[in-house]
Amino acid sequence: MNLLSDGLNSSHCKLEILRLSGCMITVEGCSSLASALRSNSSHLKELDLTYNHPGESGVKLLSARREDPLCLLSKLGLEHRGENRIRAGLKKYSCDFTLDPNTVNRELTLSYGNRKVECVKSHSYPDHPERFDYWPQVLCRESLTGRCYWEAERSGRVYIAVTYKSIGRKGVSEDCGFGLNEKSWILFCSDDSYSVCHNNNKTELSGRPSSKRVGVYVDCPAGSLSFYSVSDDQTLTHLHTFSTTFTEPFCAGFSVWNGSVCLK
Repeated sequence: MNLLSDGLNSSHCKLEILRLSGCMITVEGCSSLASALRSNSSHLKELDLTYNHPGESGVKLLSARREDPLCLLSKLGLEHRGENRIRAGLKKYSCDFTLDPNTVNRELTLSYGNRKVECVKSHSYPDHPERFDYWPQVLCRESLTGRCYWEAERSGRVYIAVTYKSIGRKGVSEDCGFGLNEKSWILFCSDDSYSVCHNNNKTELSGRPSSKRVGVYVDCPAGSLSFYSVSDDQTLTHLHTFSTTFTEPFCAGFSVWNGSVCLK
């Protein structure tokens, strides 16, 4: 970061846009960047530091520089910051989700603070317009925005889904089933195989599952949804990527035909 800041200080540097999203930058790096922005030779107008860990002092340093009338910086991105952003790989984009009891089908039961769903019949859930009344499915409460990564541990036959929140809830129609319509994408997992499906177009994936943990990464701006197998030593093995344009609010979801899924 010191070398980069030295370059920004150079009178020969005409750089106006610098994107360092997800580059594990901490307060020390922010201090170097703030120093470079004090230079009269800096032409920087846009600085993207999203998905980093600047700390409150780093935020204050850079925000103060932007307020300086002599500084050309007009756009400063510091969203989605935090200590977890300095983790390696996709885990820097880790998100915490909870399952929504207003959506869970009555053939399923939630536990562990609404982080686990299993195929155990329950009639305790009241009527709700957002509840799936036929398909054994449940949605997460939280919407997906920016870049998100999460993991789930499963047993039995389950679908790991990403779906628009506008997906149907009532009846046996394919408009309500994960992977069977334009509104949802799924990875099907069993002890014997993986497959993916969107809009009822199914693709079998090669290889037998060697792990019961799945990682999911969504890059909303890039329009990509990727599934990974996660080994015991946390190694990620790519399974499949969907490329699309996300046009509605969407979230994670699960369908459990037997067994269970637990958010990690």
